[in-house]
Amino acid sequence: MKKLIKFLVILPLFAINACGQNNNKTIQKPKTIAMENVISKPENPYYSNTDTKKLTVSDAEWKKILSPDLYAVAREADTERAFTGKMWNSETKGTYYCATCGNKLFKSDQKFSSSCGWPSFFEQENKESITFKDDNSFGMKRIEANCGRCNSHLGHLFDDGPEPTGKRYCMNAVSLDFVPDGIVANIQEGNYETIVLGGGCYWCVEAVYENLNGVKSVASGFAGGTIINPTYEEVCTGRTGAAEVVEITYDKSITNLDEIFEVFFTVHDPTTINKQGADVGTQYRSAIFYKNEEQKKAAQSIIAELNDSKAFSSKIVTTLEPLKKFYKANEYHQNYYANNKQQPYCQMVIQPKIEKFEKIFKDRLKK
Repeated sequence: MKKLIKFLVILPLFAINACGQNNNKTIQKPKTIAMENVISKPENPYYSNTDTKKLTVSDAEWKKILSPDLYAVAREADTERAFTGKMWNSETKGTYYCATCGNKLFKSDQKFSSSCGWPSFFEQENKESITFKDDNSFGMKRIEANCGRCNSHLGHLFDDGPEPTGKRYCMNAVSLDFVPDGIVANIQEGNYETIVLGGGCYWCVEAVYENLNGVKSVASGFAGGTIINPTYEEVCTGRTGAAEVVEITYDKSITNLDEIFEVFFTVHDPTTINKQGADVGTQYRSAIFYKNEEQKKAAQSIIAELNDSKAFSSKIVTTLEPLKKFYKANEYHQNYYANNKQQPYCQMVIQPKIEKFEKIFKDRLKK
């Protein structure tokens, strides 16, 4: 903490189609030994990466649990726009699971590069993992692919894939969870913690924490306010009381709450009320949404320490608010910087924050 205070004293703040595809390439399956993870979704009691027992859950119940974009695809058979899902062109080795129930679906060595704009696979993990039925919607004859455990819509199956199967499983990225190889198997829940922070535009905050060693995942979304599961458009009005936030999941054996807060108070201005740069409104307030007394006391402690040391020229106005519920934003807002680096906002607003973070925390960056 003293490192942060010293720095702040010396340096001021920086400011739907048919999925056409033609691919005759033969895929050679590499021999890999994968270490698989177990994903924890406390808000979803039906989610499991090991339980294969079939689920019978009503759509009404799923709607309470799933994010709006995932519900639309999984339960209403919607289709995400091509080239928008973050996994469509990924070559990272790992395992793909159903984002609705956690059922294992594919390994990365069953995936191939496709020009259709959605993640594409030539084979499923096992014959029970995905089921099929005829789909004659929109005047087309297609084969719908559904999760074998929860019967959620995943995408479609086509006969234009590579050898050895000649099949193409065209999947919606939002319907998939992915765990890279090399992550220690079976996460021990006790080693992981989450904290929800609001530091202005969530695109900025997410991009920074994605690079901090020990951070497992960062999700952009909303917290606070009076509306259940607000949309981005509703929050943008500034009248919902909700703030743009990120939910950070981190490994307590690699990083800790103090360091998470150090980064937080370094990359945004905690002294401006409902404002970060040109972003103005209650949705951009500086806020820490604590889920327990430990987080609350840690936040109170660092704020008091920073104020006492006059690390900032003005008093910190960061609000401390109990976390009632975190609502994940739709897929378009996840990994926004990584997917839109050429956008002016990314170059002029987000990139300087990342550069500042990398300079100060250079020894704590992910390798």
